[in-house]
Amino acid sequence: MPFIDCKLSRKLDGEQKDKIKRRLGEAVRVLGKPESYLMVGIADGYDLYFGSKKLENGAYVSVSLFGSATSAAYEKMTGIICDILGEELGAAGSEVYVTYHGVNDWGWNGANF
Repeated sequence: MPFIDCKLSRKLDGEQKDKIKRRLGEAVRVLGKPESYLMVGIADGYDLYFGSKKLENGAYVSVSLFGSATSAAYEKMTGIICDILGEELGAAGSEVYVTYHGVNDWGWNGANF
């Protein structure tokens, strides 16, 4: 049950959002989770600042998943996320923050896992 929430400073068109969603769907396997349960949120045109500088191609990506994964898997996922955003948006890795949140109680379809 992963959820990848992307806040991106750059405005995107539908095709760009679809590419990012598709690539994140492939990447989530690194965390031992299936794409079939993945939810992705993309908020574009989001004001992000690093220090006092407004980021033109910045990103904050929050990855929540039922249970947890290893530190090595999280590190690999961070690299993949930075690669995706670099290739699709021109975002530099230094302008991308990624956080991970393991969740013990996750509800879906009227019940909890």
